[in-house]
Amino acid sequence: MLRLLRQLSGKGKWDWRFSNQIFRCRKPQGESFTTMDGSKMTNEVLQQTAVEALRTMVLARAFENKISAFYRSGLGQISGGVYLGRGQEAFSVALGGQLNKNEGDIFAGLIRDQAGRMGFGESIDDAARTYLGSVKGPMRGRDGNIHRGRPKEGMPAMISHLGTSISTVNGMLMGKRFQGKVGIVGGATAGDGATSTGAFHEGLNQAAVEKLPLVVGVANNQFAYSTSNDRQFACEDLVDRAIGYGVKGYSIDGTDLLESIKTFYEAISRARAGEGPQLVVGRLLRLAGHGEHDDAGYVPDQLRAGELGKDCVVKAKTQLLAEGMLSQPEIDQFEDEAAVAVEAAVERAQAEPKPHPSEDSWHALSARHLIEGML
Repeated sequence: MLRLLRQLSGKGKWDWRFSNQIFRCRKPQGESFTTMDGSKMTNEVLQQTAVEALRTMVLARAFENKISAFYRSGLGQISGGVYLGRGQEAFSVALGGQLNKNEGDIFAGLIRDQAGRMGFGESIDDAARTYLGSVKGPMRGRDGNIHRGRPKEGMPAMISHLGTSISTVNGMLMGKRFQGKVGIVGGATAGDGATSTGAFHEGLNQAAVEKLPLVVGVANNQFAYSTSNDRQFACEDLVDRAIGYGVKGYSIDGTDLLESIKTFYEAISRARAGEGPQLVVGRLLRLAGHGEHDDAGYVPDQLRAGELGKDCVVKAKTQLLAEGMLSQPEIDQFEDEAAVAVEAAVERAQAEPKPHPSEDSWHALSARHLIEGML
């Protein structure tokens, strides 16, 4: 196997770095793609997935730009803080968009996963209603910004204690296993900072021991808030930890939409086939502060100007145009449709009532008449 990989690499067809269970690969564009487990992603499927992913990225970016503008206006229209996924949309949607909510898959996104949430099936109304405090939102106006979800639909609400969502997805997957349901995959996201938490370690270790069909996408955006990678971990690449957990690991350019789609396609396929947890680490840079309250002055200009600082939305447009997957008029149409959809969702949420203390039942959201259901 190693000899074959080296021969292919020598012929200029593939650039593989192979070490035990860790795969770092880059494949030229424009060819059919066969994963290392033998499953195939045809050019047609890749194109359909990439086009829909870009449409979702454009919508997510437009929505977050609108919410950011509301926050910065200082008019008090936003309930809570604002945390943007700018620069991480390609990596996020490549996971969320390739899971199948209708077939029982699970997706637990974090603060920078608007694109992944929408790709999985979250409506723009749910997002707008939560940010703007509508009582009709999934959290009924009780909680703001990214603390939202619909567990019954496979979307647990985001947990601020980073790394904890992995254990949550584990529990949901175990529940489905006890019910005899097979072929279901759970996806959970984390940042580089979350990988330093005990919850992340415990969750991934449990998933490995139980051989759960879990795919963890780690967006290494180089900073845990303002703490740089070199002050967080000593290994060369976070994917090196995969061997210690006994799971498969992949290290990719998280700003590259096509590479992200192909890699998550393989990881999801392997998990669905019973090969246990998959760890995908994407190298990228968040193109905003930790939140809109943070100017990110700690990020060096040299890093911003480098490869990781490239805008993944702009890069994806260029990629898909170069591959002939989309035309410029089609991309322009995505932009126009996104603008209309965002304005309409915001107008609906603004017109809806806010929660009122004298009218709210004050029951916990897990109460019988409010429960979404976890399985």
